[in-house]
This record gives sequence, structure tokens and C-alpha cells, in this order.
Amino acid sequence: MNHSWSHAKNLLCIRLDTIGDVLMTTPALKALKESVPGRRLTLLTSSAGAAIAPFISEVDDWIVYDSPWLKATAPRTSSQPEFAMIEHLRSLEFDGAVIFTVYSQNPLPSAFLCYMADIPLRLAHCHENPYQLLTDWIKDPEPDSGIRHEVRRQLDLVSQIGCQTLDERLLFSVIESDRTSILKKLQALNLQIDRSWVVIHPGATAASRRYPPEGFAVVADRLSQLGYQIVFTGSDWEAELIANIQSMMSAPSHSLACHLSLGELAALIAIAPILISNNTGPVHIAAAVGTSVVDLYALTNPQHTPWQVSHRLLFHDVPCKYCYKSICPEGHHDCLRQVTPDAIVDATCSLLNEQLSAVPSTPNHWPAVR
Repeated sequence: MNHSWSHAKNLLCIRLDTIGDVLMTTPALKALKESVPGRRLTLLTSSAGAAIAPFISEVDDWIVYDSPWLKATAPRTSSQPEFAMIEHLRSLEFDGAVIFTVYSQNPLPSAFLCYMADIPLRLAHCHENPYQLLTDWIKDPEPDSGIRHEVRRQLDLVSQIGCQTLDERLLFSVIESDRTSILKKLQALNLQIDRSWVVIHPGATAASRRYPPEGFAVVADRLSQLGYQIVFTGSDWEAELIANIQSMMSAPSHSLACHLSLGELAALIAIAPILISNNTGPVHIAAAVGTSVVDLYALTNPQHTPWQVSHRLLFHDVPCKYCYKSICPEGHHDCLRQVTPDAIVDATCSLLNEQLSAVPSTPNHWPAVR
């Protein structure tokens, strides 16, 4: 390990992204924590990412910061929040800052923030020469030299300063009170957890990553006919989507949309036999708690597949893949629409049969991910 980093006990870790992105950074956080005894980690993240922070055991504290270089941040009327954040970071006297980004993000605004806050060590991937903004510049090999899984990318970054871990699983600590609460809610639904059941999460923030609601209705009906109880999950804005899916179904189902905290959602996924979901935050929660996933994987990007958990990736190969768009630029959504309900049902039954036979599954391999 670089001598300076080996003495850095108070680190700022920057991941200004969503719940899923923060979760995929947790193995790297674990590597940072394990490599220096007594090291303290503070996570600087967005409002969306901060929701997950209380459930990550390796994070000692967190700071919420919706930066102006994030797409979802509301327009600023002045730069005062940035000056206030610089002063706040300076007051905390960090020894170093590790800036985690996807390869399409520029780390330099975050690096400049840390430079202005007089944080002496600053590490990040960067395509261009950052000169004094980064003390430890890792020339970004992506995408020219291939694309890594997001988890591997962040592990590779911290390995450059000598930080590694033998346990590369995602981290999420389910709280016992959430486990108790979700069991009571399932009981109130008259769901029999000793019988076959599945959780279906049909929403996603990006329209390009949503499987059609009519397809979910067919999947849920067919699984119900096979004897599976159906539980839908979603946020407040997804309640209408789920109600629409249920209206197209002939079989009964349950909805917990807008009735779960994040902790309760994780507790539900942790005890569920399987999760069927678009590629969004709950998929990464499932990976963190060890629940098998049928992942309806829109081909918007290749590096966010379920990490180290039994799963099936379902998609239809299209010439326009890896568009990195929130809205399908072609307007056809064929990478998802061409996935048949039968394929989803078959994948679900296959994973459940693997659990019953207790035979370790062979993970799906994505050609562009290593």
C-alpha cells in the first residue's frame, strides 16, 4: 500500500448515485475498512443513495449532497451550497478521499471539491490527466479496453492503494425489527410463507428498463396457476402501475406498494424464495441478502448484472444495445418486449428447482463483463 494511504484513518468515500450504485460499491468499502485497522469511513452521497447508508455496516457516517453535476439535482440559484460543503468537509479533517464513478462520469468536479477542502489524498479513475486535482490518478481503461462489472471496477480502484478483501459480496444488514414487521404484514395479507411464493417488482426509475405491465400480468397469472402466491412491491409512484397489472390478472395477488420502508423491503426480499424484477435497486438488494433473482435486464448497459447470487438474466439481443439511455431511443423497447412471459416463468421455476435440489447454480455470464 502507498505509505500515505496506509496511515489514512479518516476517509471520505464519494458515490453520488442511486441505491444500486452505492450497494455495488460496498465490497470496495469493505476492502478499505479491512486494510487499515481502525479506519473510519464517511460516505458522501446523493439523497437517493443516502437511503441505503444506515444498512451498510462498513459506513460509520454519511453526508447527503445533491451535487450540481448530477442529472437529477434541481437547478441551483447560486453556488453557496458548494462553498458550504467545502467548508464542512474541511472541518472534518479527512486524511483522504476515494471517488467512485462509473466510466461515463467525470470525477473531476468531486476531485475539485476535495482539493478545495484540503483533503490531502485523492484517488479516482479518470480519462484525462487531472494534474493536481488527484494525488492518485488511475488512468481509466473503460470502455476502450473493455467494460468491467461495476463491483469489479470499484474493487480494482481501491486495490491500487493496497486495499483488498476476501469477501467480495455486496453488503446490506437487515434489521431485526424490519424482519419482524414484514412477517406481520405478510400475515395480515394471509400469505402462507411455508407455501410457494414469489416477489415481483415491476417498476424502475428509467422507462427503458421497464418490462411491459401486460407481460407481468401474464407471468403472475401463470405462476399463480402453478401454485405460487404473488406479492408485488413498489414505491408510492409505482402503486398505480401495480394496480394496473392486477386489473389485467385473473388470479388473486397481493400488493405491498407504498407500504414498505427500505428496510422492510430488504427484509421481505431476504425471506422470499425468489425475486422477479426489472434491473433496478431491489435486484442489488437481493444480491446483498442472497436471494435468487430473475432479472429482466434491459440492454442499456452491461455492467450492472446481479453480483455473486444465483440468477437468470433475461433479455433479447438488439443492435442498439448499450445505449445508456433512460428512454429507449428507438422507441420499441425490444430488448425487453421480446422476452416472453413463458421465458420468465421457466426461469423462475428453474431457479426454484435449483433451491429445492440444493445444487449450486451456474451463474449467467455476460460476454462484455469480467
